[in-house]
Amino acid sequence: MKVVIDTNVLISGIFSGGAPDLILRAWRKGQLELIISEQILEEYLTVCERISQRYPSVDVRDILLLIAQNSTPLDSPDLPDPISSDPDDDKFLACAIAGATRIIISGDSDLLTVSGYQAVRVIKPRAFIGEHLT
Repeated sequence: MKVVIDTNVLISGIFSGGAPDLILRAWRKGQLELIISEQILEEYLTVCERISQRYPSVDVRDILLLIAQNSTPLDSPDLPDPISSDPDDDKFLACAIAGATRIIISGDSDLLTVSGYQAVRVIKPRAFIGEHLT
């Protein structure tokens, strides 16, 4: 199953555990195919570097390298018009659409609000696990 994972899910999975961690574990086991774009990878990197400055014992470089090497990268053109009330979130929709991916896993309220745009469902991590990983 192909999915796009929002940055908040990635960060929560790395640093906090819980449902996001279970999603990352499913991806590492090959149960999920992570679709990423250059814009998403750049955001992952920026946010991880910022957080790792506060938690120097956590080395995010290996995690980001693993993501870069074991995900399906694609070019995702910008959407013709802003969709989310947070324009930074549109890159996740654009990536899902370009990759014919129908699921974005996110806890971001701005993304959750636009669930259903071009048949892309935005779903919270716990709901995703309940529907797809049990």
